Amino acid sequence: MGQYQTTPRTDWTREEIAALFDLPFMDLLYEAQTIHRANHPRNEVQLSTLLSIKTGGCAEDCGYCSQSKDADSGVKATKLMDVQAVLQSAAQAKDHGSGRFCMGAAWRNPKERDMPALIEMVQGVRQMGLETCMTLGMLTEGQAKQLADAGLDYYNHNIDTSPENYANVITTRTFADRIETLENVRSAGINVCCGGIVGMGEERADRVGFLHALASMPHPESVPINQLVPVKGTVLGDMLAGTPMAEIDEIEFVRTVAVARITMPMAMVRLSAGRESMSKSGQALSFMAGANSIFTGDKLLTAPNSGDDKDAALLAMLGISAMQAAPHGHLEEAAE
Repeated sequence: MGQYQTTPRTDWTREEIAALFDLPFMDLLYEAQTIHRANHPRNEVQLSTLLSIKTGGCAEDCGYCSQSKDADSGVKATKLMDVQAVLQSAAQAKDHGSGRFCMGAAWRNPKERDMPALIEMVQGVRQMGLETCMTLGMLTEGQAKQLADAGLDYYNHNIDTSPENYANVITTRTFADRIETLENVRSAGINVCCGGIVGMGEERADRVGFLHALASMPHPESVPINQLVPVKGTVLGDMLAGTPMAEIDEIEFVRTVAVARITMPMAMVRLSAGRESMSKSGQALSFMAGANSIFTGDKLLTAPNSGDDKDAALLAMLGISAMQAAPHGHLEEAAE
């Protein structure tokens, strides 16, 4: 034990990551918590709020997503929200203790006509002292630069799963398309938020491949780990409903969090979608495994979430406090 470095490395092999998954559970948690404490404040969790600023009607065919135009989920397409309404939601999130405000739009990619409003949202939220994050689909180099100039702190663009499993989940864009957007974001000087979804019927080898892909690139500053919320009317929701694969075992989920912490020691590892259905013990074990960020509030884009009061009670029970908001700024600023 104790052989894992606390400094970031991008030369992890799949064999090494598979060996981490295979460790006795308590040994894995010990290693993950040791690395976590060497790089992050103990007993602190970042509270983030996610708002859907443009819902439904997305041209992509992501098998898990209720907002795809191909899904028969009952989610109605909306237009981009008014800037002031977004800023009002951000102010409420800050009042409830959030340190980061994330804005998501169900697009394949933003159109140039949408950029002025998006820029105004970023500037307004940042002026409140909140970290800003957006997820808008694929970005060109120019769009990434516009958002960077506006002061966007983070851009979320998940790789979702392993490169080998990707085409089983999405066909309207490739894994390479995802990587290109991440490169555009990082080149613009914006911090990267990139993770994926487990519990989509994948094998452990896919979870190994997923984390290997993340740990082999410049490590994302933020790594959301989502548990699939099966939605009726989506490809995966209908396919997995009522099957043994419909829900990943909590211990296996915690193992995934722990391996993410060990392989990406400096990243904020966030419990994202699916936390609403997790037990208190499962969430506590995830924090022990190195998770130090959660989405709070009643809803994540279109999926249900635990809610502020329930989260506050859980964190109080565990003796965990909310991390104070401290915007990271752009990559070059953080390096100064």
